[in-house]
Amino acid sequence: MSGRLAGKLAVVVGAGQTPGDTIGNGRATALLFAREGAHVVAVDRRLDSAEETVALIAGEGGKADAVRADATREDDCAALVAGCVRRHGRIDVLHNNVGIGGGDAGPTHVTEEAWDRILGVNLKSVVFPCKHALPVMREQRSGAITNVSSIAAICVTPAVAYKTSKAGINAYTQSLALGNAKYGIRANVILPGLMETPMAIEGISRERGIPKEELIRQRHAAVPLGARMGTAWDVAWAAVFLASDEARFITGVMLAVDGGQSARVG
Repeated sequence: MSGRLAGKLAVVVGAGQTPGDTIGNGRATALLFAREGAHVVAVDRRLDSAEETVALIAGEGGKADAVRADATREDDCAALVAGCVRRHGRIDVLHNNVGIGGGDAGPTHVTEEAWDRILGVNLKSVVFPCKHALPVMREQRSGAITNVSSIAAICVTPAVAYKTSKAGINAYTQSLALGNAKYGIRANVILPGLMETPMAIEGISRERGIPKEELIRQRHAAVPLGARMGTAWDVAWAAVFLASDEARFITGVMLAVDGGQSARVG
């Protein structure tokens, strides 16, 4: 690796993952950040999962700490940021990767419970970490924030709560970028398309009641570029770029990592 994040303190919220056959976006991002020289703070509401990520990083000779925090709880996010500053003195990169979509439905069938749960988790897990990291970054007059959204925000999907929550992340990040540019802080969004991750494959196959192999076949067929889904590593490489100084003049951008799927909108 080339040390693109050498000397940076990178907080990855949602650095654990659900069990499955492949690696998740948050864990892959934490691993690549560490390989590129960052000291990673791996955050997850399940400490054991964050610790698994840290063990993988340590096994490669990288530096990382595991922290338990629920990103939808403001007190947890305040404590997370305070702990980072106390131990490391700064926060250079904040990567928000928490998201859910189970139980969603179309406009005439979505339940109040599903609506509240999906919007609450997907929006609060971005807003609260940013709220408490921003004062630190403003004082430093530097920082890079990347929020993981989805091409569902701009493409057709029957999952109305998920789509609305991801569109909200896009809008929030644009405001974040413009409001904090004068402090030298950058804020961008990654929009993953169809990815072969545990949350997608395990969760959707279970919810739809179809074999994983059939779901994977259907998802591959829907991708224009090579008729194959992306992986968490594709999202992670985009995250490395946006967190690095190579992207020093990029802010307020929505970067689709989707094999061309969102190009069909035009």
